Amino acid sequence: MRSMNAEQVATLRALLAPTGWLDRTSAFAHALRRSVRTPSGLLIIGPAEEEPWHMAAHLDDESRYAGIPELAPTLVRWAPEPGAPPHLSVGLSRLAAATPEETLLVVSRGVAPERLLERVHDVRRSGATIFALDEDDPDLDGLAHESLRVSPGTAPISFDAAQHLVTAAAGDKSGPGRLGTGIQRPAGPGGEQTGRADRSMRARLARLLDAVSGTSDE
Repeated sequence: MRSMNAEQVATLRALLAPTGWLDRTSAFAHALRRSVRTPSGLLIIGPAEEEPWHMAAHLDDESRYAGIPELAPTLVRWAPEPGAPPHLSVGLSRLAAATPEETLLVVSRGVAPERLLERVHDVRRSGATIFALDEDDPDLDGLAHESLRVSPGTAPISFDAAQHLVTAAAGDKSGPGRLGTGIQRPAGPGGEQTGRADRSMRARLARLLDAVSGTSDE
């Protein structure tokens, strides 16, 4: 996934403003930020085949830029390589040590494998708060206290773009519904009008999202 610059983020926000998706990503991001109460208390994990290192890096950037140390994530890995740097060497034992003051963010593009669900279940039993960013996974969403579902074929944004919007909003102190853009946004994402907007936005967003996700040759 290519890095998304400020101009791309601003363009994406402007195009998405009528669809309600800025509200969804902003509300999810600000709930995530509010849930984290201690430094190093935000854990992030995904399937072993697609660890969310890119989102972890962007959250770490936002933590530093916004001066919110609690937002700096700890990337939990399934099998860290021997000699890996500290930020890439945290293994599954960290989940076993999770406390009620901590938050686990699960980022899963496809259906979460059973072994990931088992780990999430154990962390929830410890009292930690669970957030899920996924592509409409009922089992994972059922374990999460808060979830953001980016359903393929219906959402006007890609899963990669959703990660960028969430991380940008998490570090934005202007509050949900603002994002510092000055855009007047609708109150909610539901309804027939929003559904038509979602569909019309897809064609306009296609080229931008291809560039962001790295699928375009441009």
